[in-house]
Amino acid sequence: MFNILCDRLVRIRKLDNTISVASLPEVYAALLANNIDAFPALRPHQRHAWHSFLVQLAVIALHRADKTEPPSDRDAWEDLLRELTRKFADDEPWTLIVEDVAKPAFFQPPARTADKLTEYRNYVATPDELDMLVTSKNHDLKSAVGSQTHMDDWIFSLITLQTMEGFAGAGNYGISRMNGGLGSRPAFTLAPTGGIGAHVKRDITALLKHRQTLLADHFMIDRGAALLWIRPWDGTTAEAFPINELDPFYVEVCRRVRLCVGENGKIHGIRAVSKAARIEAKAMKGRLGDPWVPIDKKENKSLTLAANGFTYKRIVDYLNHAEWEWPALLRLTPEEESSSESMQLVARGMVRGQGKTEGYYERIVPLKTQTARFFGTNLDAPDLHKMAKRRIDRVAIVQGILRHAIATFAARGESRDIGSEHRSLARTWSNQLDEIVDDRFFEDLQDEFEAHESEREKHHDDWLRNFVIAKARGILRSAEDTLPCPAIHRYRARVAADGLFEGRLRGNQGLSFLFTDRGINDD
Repeated sequence: MFNILCDRLVRIRKLDNTISVASLPEVYAALLANNIDAFPALRPHQRHAWHSFLVQLAVIALHRADKTEPPSDRDAWEDLLRELTRKFADDEPWTLIVEDVAKPAFFQPPARTADKLTEYRNYVATPDELDMLVTSKNHDLKSAVGSQTHMDDWIFSLITLQTMEGFAGAGNYGISRMNGGLGSRPAFTLAPTGGIGAHVKRDITALLKHRQTLLADHFMIDRGAALLWIRPWDGTTAEAFPINELDPFYVEVCRRVRLCVGENGKIHGIRAVSKAARIEAKAMKGRLGDPWVPIDKKENKSLTLAANGFTYKRIVDYLNHAEWEWPALLRLTPEEESSSESMQLVARGMVRGQGKTEGYYERIVPLKTQTARFFGTNLDAPDLHKMAKRRIDRVAIVQGILRHAIATFAARGESRDIGSEHRSLARTWSNQLDEIVDDRFFEDLQDEFEAHESEREKHHDDWLRNFVIAKARGILRSAEDTLPCPAIHRYRARVAADGLFEGRLRGNQGLSFLFTDRGINDD
């Protein structure tokens, strides 16, 4: 019932804004024709799970068929995918509801015997209850409210759960491609600007060529276990897959779950616990060749996205190739290096906490032509990370001076009377500067990066003077107009704060180079 290879189960919105329903092979055909604008049922935090599934599955199928290019028609895709599971005559691995628990269903691993059905005791009413998204006190995005569901709601939730979930208490182990049970599986990658289909096609073709590198760098094997949802699993320790039995692009499952139809005709899920993770990879700390995930060279572990997600400072950190091993898809392909096609940096990820989700973050940074070359093989190109780091350091100087000036105003102009309450007030105001800089940081950075070498310092100085410092002055004035201060002290406090701000900027510990030689009046 509900065969994703044959039945039209996935809603798609095409470029002409019409909505239709497609089978999985038809989804691939439409993507390769670049005729999909969106998947209406796909929630933001599910985007990378769905994208990586489509890419990994396609690469596995094409490799097994000895093909080097993805086909463009649905029939070819149906044949490719069915060939992966040819021993299942009734397409059970592609069917969402299979009554026999000893047979696989789509992203639902089979039990070894039918009597194991009694272990599936946890009832799941809706797709969003099955999903990995756990919200603190059920506030941000309420769970188990999707009563009016479609099959693609179940499809996306199954894929997200099985390929992105972490540890969620005893018997509920997480995926192998993350550093620990509270880790995450983010995406930090390049993508063309041509839409969803262009991104999928780019990653498929790039990874087909990257396969041998993965085999050489990791302990996996060619044509190893690939679709783990077709393998029997009763949740025992003895069944844990060792890494050296896996295909480099294996599609994993981390939970024992089945979909069923109740007496009322409605679909629901049931879950069973496990005694061990499906894949024995704890010691690897997420270093399994995931082509979307950076590796911390110092700690020798995969990236776990921290609170606040992809701020400009954090993205700049990840661009430091000396400290981070870039994933395969953060590198330009040889064809992209010689092309003028526009590219963008795509960053997506969920921040996981103890028993809760601390937010989903997504950021897309359009890359100018020369900036994109930074992700290629030209070692003589300017270092984008160093330029960015210099900007961050100088923003920090301005922010520190701004914080001191606001705290001085809050202390009625007496620096020696500054206390913790004044510093706390000042920190709240000075954080606004970080938000303002963040909003256009990479756009401004690329102006400097792409400028002629003789013009880069001017771009840098103009950005500091006319944007960062100008915005800081505006924040200071707003703070002076807003913060409480007795009228008798307000003038003195304002003069003291302004004088401190301007004086420290021009001092040896500030940005004195902006105010010498040029004779520029910043007021």
